[in-house]
Amino acid sequence: MNPSHPVARRGSALAANLGLSERVFASSADRAMAKAIDIGIERVEAGLLREVSFADSIADVSTRYLLEAGGKRVRPMLTLLTAQLGAGITDDVVTAAEAIEITHLGSLYHDDVMDDSERRRGVPSAQTVWGNSVAILTGDLLFARASQLMASLGERAIRMQADTFERLVLGQLHETVGPTEGEDRIGHYIQVLADKTGSLIAAAAQSGIVFSGADPAFEKPVVEFGEKIGVAFQLIDDVIDLSPQPEETGKVPGTDLRAGVVTLPLLRLADLAKTDAASAHLLERIERDVIVVATPADGFDPLDTNTLASRIVPSRKTVDAIVAELRDHEATRATLAEAHRWAREAVAALAPLPEGSVKKALTRFAETIVERQS
Repeated sequence: MNPSHPVARRGSALAANLGLSERVFASSADRAMAKAIDIGIERVEAGLLREVSFADSIADVSTRYLLEAGGKRVRPMLTLLTAQLGAGITDDVVTAAEAIEITHLGSLYHDDVMDDSERRRGVPSAQTVWGNSVAILTGDLLFARASQLMASLGERAIRMQADTFERLVLGQLHETVGPTEGEDRIGHYIQVLADKTGSLIAAAAQSGIVFSGADPAFEKPVVEFGEKIGVAFQLIDDVIDLSPQPEETGKVPGTDLRAGVVTLPLLRLADLAKTDAASAHLLERIERDVIVVATPADGFDPLDTNTLASRIVPSRKTVDAIVAELRDHEATRATLAEAHRWAREAVAALAPLPEGSVKKALTRFAETIVERQS
C-alpha cells in the first residue's frame, strides 16, 4: 500500500482520532494494541480501495466517489477493537471489516437519495452528481460487493450479513412510512436508529468476536454495546446537523431540518410545544419557513401538522436564525443528554468483558463518539 495515498493517511491516523493514542494508553500492551489497530486500519483501507474498484468505468468512478471523499471508518475500527479479544487482526477479521464498511458506504448512497441530501462528506452527494438512478444502483453494487466478501467467510457470515441488511431496510422503511396511529413517535424514532445505524455497528462489533475466534460469551455484550453506541452515534448526528460550522461537518447547518427529515430535537420540540408557548412558536416557524415541502401529494409531513403546498421562501438569514434557535433550545440539549445516556448504557454492557486494553479502548471509543463535533 502506498503510504502517501490520502485514504491511507486517514486510516493510519484514525486510532489517534478516536482517542486510541499513546497519550491515553499507559502500558506497553495498550500501546501495542493501538499500533496493531493502526496497521489493521491501513490494511482495511487498502482492501476498500481494491474492493470498490470495477472494470466498468462508470461503476468504478461512482463506487469510489464517497470512499475517497473521506469517512471516519468507525465500523471497521470497532471490528478491529473487538477482535483483540480473540486472535487479533486476522485475514478474516480484515475481510469482515471491509465488508461492513462497504455495506455502510452503500447505505449512504441510498440514504442521500431518500433524504434528497445535497452534500455528503464535504462533497456534492452522488445523486447530485449523477442522478437518483445511478446513486441507487451504485449503492446496490456496493451491497453486492460486501455480500461477496462476507460469503467468502462462510455460512455464519452470510447469515450475519443478511440479518443486518434486513434490519437496514426495515429501518429505512419505517422511517419512510412513519409511526402508526397512536404509536409513540420518539419510541418509533429510536427503533429506526437502532435498525438503520445500531444494527450495522453491532454487526461490526460482533464480526470482531466471531472472525477472531474469541470466546463466544463475549459476543452478546459487544453486540449490545454496538447497538447502543450506534443509537448514541446517530443522536449526536442529530445535534451535529444543527452545527454552525459547515467546514467541520461538511453540511449546511440544519440540512436534515430543511429537508423535513425527522430528528430527535424536532420531536422533542413538538412535545414541548404542547405546553410551552415559545416552543410552539419556534415549531410553527420551522414548519413555515424551514421545512421544504413541494406538494401535499408527496405525503410528507414529519410532525403531522400544518403542511403548506406553497409558501413565500424566506431569506437564508431567516432560516439560519431559526436553525440557530433550535440548536440552543432545550429540545437539542435533551437530545445531547439522551445520546450520553445511550453511550453510558453501551459502556455498562461491557461489564462481562475482561478488564484490560480492549475494555479500556471500547470505553474510550464510546466517549469519543459522543464528544465528536463532525
